[in-house]
Amino acid sequence: MERRHFGQLARRLIIQYLLSLLAFTVGLLLFIFLARVLFGSIIWQAEDPLYRLLRFIGNNLVLFGTAAFLAGFVILSCRYIAKAVRCLDEVAAAAQQLASPGEAPILLSPGLKGVQDELNLARAQALQNAFLAKEAEQRKNDLIVYLAHDLKTPLTSVIGYLTLLRDEPQLSEALRARYTGIALDKAERLEELVNEFFDITRFSLSSLTLEPERVSLSRMLEQLMSEFDPILREKQLSWDAQLAPNVEIVCDPDKLGRVFDNLIRNAVAYSYAGSAIRLTLTVLPGQVRIDVQNHGKTIPPDKLGRIFEQFFRLDASRGTATGGAGLGLAIAKEIVELHGGTITAHSEKESILFTVLLPDGRQKIV
Repeated sequence: MERRHFGQLARRLIIQYLLSLLAFTVGLLLFIFLARVLFGSIIWQAEDPLYRLLRFIGNNLVLFGTAAFLAGFVILSCRYIAKAVRCLDEVAAAAQQLASPGEAPILLSPGLKGVQDELNLARAQALQNAFLAKEAEQRKNDLIVYLAHDLKTPLTSVIGYLTLLRDEPQLSEALRARYTGIALDKAERLEELVNEFFDITRFSLSSLTLEPERVSLSRMLEQLMSEFDPILREKQLSWDAQLAPNVEIVCDPDKLGRVFDNLIRNAVAYSYAGSAIRLTLTVLPGQVRIDVQNHGKTIPPDKLGRIFEQFFRLDASRGTATGGAGLGLAIAKEIVELHGGTITAHSEKESILFTVLLPDGRQKIV
């Protein structure tokens, strides 16, 4: 609710009150003048009771005029005070309605249209926020159910293979190594799931803060590429990198590294086998641009518009074994915006492109 509408309403009531008071005063003076002219033109008899009454009023005209003015002043004041109180009652009732907004719009008197519009705007925003919060809570609850379910499978495997290793001491070295490797893989998957639980808690209960320093963005991206080489080979993917050399910016390297880690993981998860992931770093006037592009199934526009929402997963049918918690891109967006930058997504013709724009090293992060 903006204060200007209440100020405009108060000014309008005051102006109406003053104009009414002025009109009443002018009307009263005009009435006295016309009455004197009219009754002065009539020839009266001295014994006429009406003449005596009018003569008495004329002799005490100031007293009667003052009394009439005060009576009108009181009546007008009471009228406009009552009008102001009615307006306040309407706004108070509307505020109570706003506390628990429903589908019905808020309706006020015509004189309160500005306040009505602001209240309905706040009501619509409250309904939208409540809907988004409920939807995010439902997505989080669904995700926790998925994660809890997926925890059972690797845990059962770990227990099963460790039990075999304990109960079968005569196993061959090859078989023992195989069982140990499977148990380790499942344990690492358990660690990933637990980390996703921690991500949910951290994102819900805390806000991100930056610890900026000057770092080489070129070197950061090169290092991430080398770390993902084994994963790309496993997925039959390759790099198509074009990185401008020696690009330095002021940033929080750990958190910004997480942004590009999330983008690359997303590209790996949704790329066609045998395709290339394109990573580019370009220097622009006053900023740097990082593109992460992969070839995969085109993202529909309705899902593309929600891709940065927390707990939103592009493919709800994918298990958590192949999809994350739906927090990676939401956290990436928050980190980029904390750095004073922007992140956008674009998808068409079986191509998915994420673009990050960040201030260059001459700008400081507050």
